[in-house]
Amino acid sequence: MDTYVPRKAGEGVARVAGVDSSTQSCKVVVRDAETGALVREGRAPHPPGTEVDPGRWWAALSRAVEDAGGLGDVDALAVAAQQHGMVCLDERGEVVRDALLWNDTRSAGAARDLVAELGGPRAWATAVGSVPVASFTVTKLRWLAEHEPGDAARTAAVCLPHDWLTWRLAGAHGVEALTTDRGDASGTGYWSPATGFYRFDLLERALGHRAHVPHVLGPTGEAGRAEAAASAGRGEGVRLAAGTGDNMAAALGVGARPGDVVISIGTSGTAFAVADRPSSDESGAVAGFADATGRFLPLVATLNAARVLDAAAGVLGVTPAGLSDLALQAPPGADGLVLVPYLEGERTPNRPGATGSVHGLRLANSTSAHFARAAVEGMLCGLADALDALGLDPARVLLIGGGARSEAVRRVAPSVFGRPVLVPEPGEHVADGAARQAAWLLTGSAEPPAWATGSPRTYEAEPRPEVRARYAEATRGCVPE
Repeated sequence: MDTYVPRKAGEGVARVAGVDSSTQSCKVVVRDAETGALVREGRAPHPPGTEVDPGRWWAALSRAVEDAGGLGDVDALAVAAQQHGMVCLDERGEVVRDALLWNDTRSAGAARDLVAELGGPRAWATAVGSVPVASFTVTKLRWLAEHEPGDAARTAAVCLPHDWLTWRLAGAHGVEALTTDRGDASGTGYWSPATGFYRFDLLERALGHRAHVPHVLGPTGEAGRAEAAASAGRGEGVRLAAGTGDNMAAALGVGARPGDVVISIGTSGTAFAVADRPSSDESGAVAGFADATGRFLPLVATLNAARVLDAAAGVLGVTPAGLSDLALQAPPGADGLVLVPYLEGERTPNRPGATGSVHGLRLANSTSAHFARAAVEGMLCGLADALDALGLDPARVLLIGGGARSEAVRRVAPSVFGRPVLVPEPGEHVADGAARQAAWLLTGSAEPPAWATGSPRTYEAEPRPEVRARYAEATRGCVPE
């Protein structure tokens, strides 16, 4: 990372940078620390797949920073990244093997074994607020111990994608310098949001030995200084905030408050709420995460979200905008055509070996428009199930993520969810949340800075319970494995 044009001391207003290292790409935004106004931004792609060399994330971050014009005028930076990813390091801090990402389901069997060994779902929900499924880091560590024992034995430290990138920015001074935050730590399966402590017994149960884990910083904790900036003339370097997981940063980016539910349509789909108390759901549907502000973030996730739309567009040979146009040409319910979107297995419900399926196909609905509508409705029905699983009557439902940019998704969502939805102004909400956290580090205040987030647009539509009823009937025919 060598694209830095240093700013003279005292010159100009304070600026902050936010990084979103997501599954598919890395985005960087630079914003005014006081107002949140966007100054500039950049991005770079990530490689596809469910296991990735972390060095590819670093290379993408370097390119995205360069695309954003460097960090020469930036005072603080925070990294938000995809949750759960398993990054294993040896004693020297070298990566042991490619990171297993949240959407790698090979550890489904390990998840079942771990749940049973501890005494069932209730024991896990009590211990760490969540019942682990294949997405969780703890299950990937058990898979590693069983299938790659040599790599497991070499693993001296375990961290998450945002932890590793922050550590690299700070100079990677030994694994003892690794840091994380409450939000991302709560998705590992071996840190408790209720107590604020690691459960090393669960880590050892999975990996077979005790490895070093990152120090958990508070919401305004500082992870160090970006040494590349210092060596390029930026004084002591850019201050590094604690960073967090992508869902936690998204909540911060859109200004979610207690009583809100946010539904995010990205590579994965999530429905989450800001709460004042930790949650514990022994059914396993709701993950009892922490957020990035000192509160909590009960969350329900689906594996299949925006890429369902991408896949449908590919099948039909149209652009994403073309898919949206087609979907709006078909009637609600697609004349009985139903797409079950389990294209990569599924997390909610927990069916890692399931596949997608089409139901109710007849001559009358064998059109591109009907298929496009069924794809949009099927994806949204999965998210509606996630919303129901939270068991809340939210004051507001906010729809965000790349999939929310589809006009068809915006217009169909209220009919599937059975309530109005609010769509914030388009933006990189995860990167924006990271930038807001970086600004919070500069202020040291009790609450994050009150940036203006704009007025969300409200979408309303007549509820269509028959759409979800047909979807529920179709999913009952899906086998778990």
